[in-house]
Amino acid sequence: MFRVLVRGKFDGLDEAQKASLRGSGGPMFSAEGSFTFDSNVTAFTFRCQVPAGPDDDERVARERATEALRAHGLPYRDLAFSVTDMRDIRVRRKR
Repeated sequence: MFRVLVRGKFDGLDEAQKASLRGSGGPMFSAEGSFTFDSNVTAFTFRCQVPAGPDDDERVARERATEALRAHGLPYRDLAFSVTDMRDIRVRRKR
């Protein structure tokens, strides 16, 4: 599993799109993704969780995150990605 943060800017949202975003849920990682944004609804962070196959790398994670972002149908630009491969996370349990 990959967790991906996509930072970018909305590109010309109309008032209905802004209102829809303002009514959406909070920051969480999910397959559909979720948005957080500034007060003017111009800059955003999109959080999503995408599946990882045994040979998948960050490039694949970025592509899948972009697909999830595109599925929302909102215009955007200036994307920057931060990918965490959850397969690399080790949890140390207390004994």
